[in-house]
Amino acid sequence: MSTASGRDTHVWRQPSPPAPPFDPGAPPGGPGAEASDARLIHASMTRPEEFSGVFDRHADEIHAYASRRLGPDHADDVTAETFLVAFRKRHRYDLARDDARPWLYGIAANLISGHRRSEVRRLRALARSPHEAGDRGSHEEERGAERASAAALRPALAAALARLSAAERDLLLLIAWADLSYEEAAEALGIPIGTVRSRLHRTRARLRRHLPSFQEYAS
Repeated sequence: MSTASGRDTHVWRQPSPPAPPFDPGAPPGGPGAEASDARLIHASMTRPEEFSGVFDRHADEIHAYASRRLGPDHADDVTAETFLVAFRKRHRYDLARDDARPWLYGIAANLISGHRRSEVRRLRALARSPHEAGDRGSHEEERGAERASAAALRPALAAALARLSAAERDLLLLIAWADLSYEEAAEALGIPIGTVRSRLHRTRARLRRHLPSFQEYAS
């Protein structure tokens, strides 16, 4: 995958020396077991091509999230840039964390922040669109907003999401659409778990005010 500027994101596929014998996060099952993300990232320090395992494991999920947030036009670039940034910053990764999903979602959220206006314009357009007309991402968005009381609520939900602050929307959608736990969302956004709880409580309250038939979203 390449960015719009033509930069090749598969830079980790270049040959390099063997990895050191110690691999943090190595699975207990031995050589035949699936490597954790931490193990792949550690190995990629000296064998950059190993990072392709992280890409193969998580790229589709990150792409789907970016597409829900920004639409398909921006999803390719955000996904490519997410893994390019992750590769360049892999030496900062906490190898005690086997699962790199929160880290990758945090990078993606930061990149999406550069498209805030596009996201809000898209949400407002969805809010103005009759439900019957739909759009290319309507089915996926309805699945991501499965806690809405009815499918016909989608335009109203889009309007409510557009009214949220960037920080509120980031947190809500990391939990509702990316299915991160509170702890993982805190890790992704670099905020304390207490902030996650209080911010999410306020965000739910705002959604309920704008959507009277709305029950629980991102529980």
